[in-house]
Amino acid sequence: MLCLGIESSCDETAVALVSEQGLLAERLASQAGMHALFGGVVPEIAAREHLSVLPVLCREALAAAGAAPSEVDGVAVARGPGLLGSLLVGLSFAKGFCLGTGAALIGVNHLQAHLLAPGLERELVFPALGLLVSGGHTHLYRLDSATEFTLLGRTLDDAAGEAFDKVAKRLNFPYPGGRFVDELAREAEPDHGLFPRAYIDNDNLDFSFSGLKTAVVSHLDAHPGLRAARMTGPEGLTAQGVDRSALARVCASFNWAVADTLRIKAERALERQRDLRALILAGGVAANTGVRAAMADLARQRGLELFLPDFGLCTDNAAMVAHAGLLALSAGYRHGLDLEAVPRGRPVPSDWRRDVVPAQGGLLDSRPATN
Repeated sequence: MLCLGIESSCDETAVALVSEQGLLAERLASQAGMHALFGGVVPEIAAREHLSVLPVLCREALAAAGAAPSEVDGVAVARGPGLLGSLLVGLSFAKGFCLGTGAALIGVNHLQAHLLAPGLERELVFPALGLLVSGGHTHLYRLDSATEFTLLGRTLDDAAGEAFDKVAKRLNFPYPGGRFVDELAREAEPDHGLFPRAYIDNDNLDFSFSGLKTAVVSHLDAHPGLRAARMTGPEGLTAQGVDRSALARVCASFNWAVADTLRIKAERALERQRDLRALILAGGVAANTGVRAAMADLARQRGLELFLPDFGLCTDNAAMVAHAGLLALSAGYRHGLDLEAVPRGRPVPSDWRRDVVPAQGGLLDSRPATN
């Protein structure tokens, strides 16, 4: 089966083609440089850019894979959560492609696609605990299969990635600045008492990083010498008189506070879900070295198989969307052309329909998915 994946949920426009043999081709257009001028993503600009580059990327991906549009069996599109205007561009393109070629349509939950992304590199093991850490979400899931997800814990306010971005912005690092915080964190040992671990004095699995973000910002405000006067990356700090070693200690301490909070909540989930066999880390913050190390230690202590995505699969990409779509299509799930986009702040429903069982080839009564 040949599946075309389309990702346009935020500021990355991406197209990929996958089959049972793996990733065949991928094309990506990033808007990071454009939105860096504004310190964050401007939704209208993002949507217009998606509209401009998506057809070009699709043609290039098909050509790279040596495939004609008529050879595509299914189209997987990120249908949410994300920026509504951006999602609608990708969704409209996917529907038009399916209408013109007869390919099957499947809407993909962007968050679930992140969790399945490590499966592009090796087969996932179920049941598993999935920890999704991104700019907009910090969630814990139980995964019983590639199409069965149970939400265990969620973001209550600031996600971990959002806290990284806001701290980086206060330091006058370019957007997205979380990678610069991580870069500096690797240059120093953390002070475990400098910042609090966020929202751990409870018995739930939810996350809240607003308090930690505020603590770091307050520390930076009290020590103005740690902040560059003009926007720069780490390479320009010394020239602006910033004490790089002191700032590195702050970044390392912040990094540790985030990573250890995630470890505590993940370990708590594992205590309650004793039959889990694997730990999956996914999302943009999965590229953070401190977070990766904390999850590796936890998996080793618990005797779990660990799945860490390649750095290229941590950020938004179409390969993960195509892969998730291929798995759902192979299980017999489909969407109609009435598929709707789901903006951030609303849960993405499991409203696909399962009409065919591919393994047996028999027909089922059309029915909504139950996961």
